[in-house]
Amino acid sequence: MSRRPVRTFCLWCPDWPVVAAAAALGCFPETPLAVIAAGRVLACSAGARDEGVRRGQKVRDAQSHCPDLVVAEHDPDRDARAFEPVLCGLEAAVSGVAALRPGTCAVRARGPVRYYGGEQPAARHLAGTVAAAGVADCRVGLADGVFAAEQAARAAGPARPRIVTPGESAAFLAPLPVSRLGRPDLAHLLRRLGLRTLGAFAAVPAADVASRFGPDGALAHRLAAGLDVRPVTARIPPPELTRRLEFDPPLDRADQVAFSVRELADSFIAGLSGQGLVCTELRVEIGAEGGEHTTRCWLHPRRFDAADVVDRVRWQLSGVGRGDAAAGPGGSGLSSRVGSVQLVPVTADPVGAHADDLWGGGPDERIHHALSRVQSRLGHEAVGTVVIGGGRDPGQRQVLVPWGERPVLDRSPDQPWPGRLPPPAPATVFTEPRPAVVVDADDRAVGVSGRGVVTAAPARFCPDGPARRLTDLQPVLAWAGPWPVDERWWDAEDARRAARFQLVGADGVGWLLSLEGGRWWTQARYD
Repeated sequence: MSRRPVRTFCLWCPDWPVVAAAAALGCFPETPLAVIAAGRVLACSAGARDEGVRRGQKVRDAQSHCPDLVVAEHDPDRDARAFEPVLCGLEAAVSGVAALRPGTCAVRARGPVRYYGGEQPAARHLAGTVAAAGVADCRVGLADGVFAAEQAARAAGPARPRIVTPGESAAFLAPLPVSRLGRPDLAHLLRRLGLRTLGAFAAVPAADVASRFGPDGALAHRLAAGLDVRPVTARIPPPELTRRLEFDPPLDRADQVAFSVRELADSFIAGLSGQGLVCTELRVEIGAEGGEHTTRCWLHPRRFDAADVVDRVRWQLSGVGRGDAAAGPGGSGLSSRVGSVQLVPVTADPVGAHADDLWGGGPDERIHHALSRVQSRLGHEAVGTVVIGGGRDPGQRQVLVPWGERPVLDRSPDQPWPGRLPPPAPATVFTEPRPAVVVDADDRAVGVSGRGVVTAAPARFCPDGPARRLTDLQPVLAWAGPWPVDERWWDAEDARRAARFQLVGADGVGWLLSLEGGRWWTQARYD
């Protein structure tokens, strides 16, 4: 096997985290933008640099230099998603594209150079391909080996590829600082030893470097000497799991569209199964005439099958359409005719991650099928599950979520919520509070003073409504409270002041009662 470095093109897009963040936020090119990681500037735009923002600055220091600075947290997944169209465009033009990191990729030079008739034409064509993908600034470098090619790309101009003559990579790398090796600890140690450039480090005997710095130091030494023999391994494009169906002519009935996508749904699920995957989150994109477009993500409590996919398409069409008796019971009239339906697997998991346990410990398949059948017949929101959200009262903490949907909580349960009812939570929460009666030992109504002190100990109560006779009241075996509630005191119309109590009756059942506006109410029961 040849140990000579391979001639390699490297394409580098400067400040790629900034480019990806600007695209996600919809910022203008001249907007000063900085991407932050661990409280410091990871990358910044040209506009931010003009205002004095630099990499490594603390966020507060950067904002002091540029008060209009737009700050975005670093998201590696966002960077990778934004770079995917660039890689696809390059793969359509040349073969053997290797992704080094988001914003940087390498291509073996032999094929493009032969096809386009030289190194300069090939470099210009690669830069033009990246520009066609919407990237304004792409630097191209060509040298022996991936490491030298990347350093050449960083030395290139916006429209001037940097081409290092074959055999001259070591001389090109020699004046560069050791920080270019991408190993901060090694670079710090080398500077302490007086080795500040790659050339000085390469001049140290290889045996001494291997014995002092180990295998990783030996690899860095070969990179500094221009002896990078690592192969350019082309990435394997991910399988195409998205399915799309065009309607010609467009359809104007929801039931027609739902019927037509059955084969598409079968193909979609079969494509996932062929890769050993199941879909738990699906994005349905529906395109209509006149440029209308609707997109929605759907979740599934287990995994989608073809029938589930068809149901989601039908529900989405019904949700965005207009009521029309002619559409029949299975759908609704649409504001414009549907021209396309696209199915995109947002989350695809290995099939083994959703298989039933050996002893039947997985989710009950019968319950899932029963609820899905009811939901398919009655509509998406006909079957719901209750999740616990944030709030102070049990009624505020109940959130009803359609079966299979991910809860979207306006009130986070992780927030402190001062005055929240202490655990355990009641099992039954009444939709509307019921009138109640609470009296002391002398059959006088129990109240709470302005300082939150109970006027007398509760002795008897009736949680089911106003008591007509004293015999309707049952003894109080135990009680706790009051817990004051003072909400929105600054708003005279929406202000609420109340006091909550927990009482246990003679039958051993616990109740949650509140005193508000001089009247007692039953809010929940501890079953």
